[in-house]
Amino acid sequence: MTHPTGIRTFQRMFRAAAGVDIDKQDVRRYREFVDAMIDDIAITGRNSASWNGRDVIAPADLPITKGLHERMREFDELDVADEVRALLRQDLRRPPGDITFSEETEDLLPEVFGGLSVVLARSFKVIDPALTNPRTEHWERAFTLFRLIM
Repeated sequence: MTHPTGIRTFQRMFRAAAGVDIDKQDVRRYREFVDAMIDDIAITGRNSASWNGRDVIAPADLPITKGLHERMREFDELDVADEVRALLRQDLRRPPGDITFSEETEDLLPEVFGGLSVVLARSFKVIDPALTNPRTEHWERAFTLFRLIM
């Protein structure tokens, strides 16, 4: 595992989104989460594009629900959003080789992951409303919730 970049930026994002304090190991977990989500979203988008007779994934092919769309708007309002976007653009994992995103989709991905990040941060408060420092079991519960719906 490489050293995660942007630790302080991601810490500020989680604090702003949900009042949750994360450490360096949590940032590693978060980055692994983002990598796993890119695969899930890419596969879903590829299937949608294929059903519509296309090889390239358009923004409409991405599994963006109403709730995620609202979290994307909330992410955009965070003071740290531009820094997070820059980190995600520079370091976002590429999808599997048989998947191609359109340029518009590539531009949208940091917003999607910003929205997912807000959902992830807030999921800790659903798991335990008094939580301020998530432990391994909290991360595992949050990831389980995502796997159930994504």
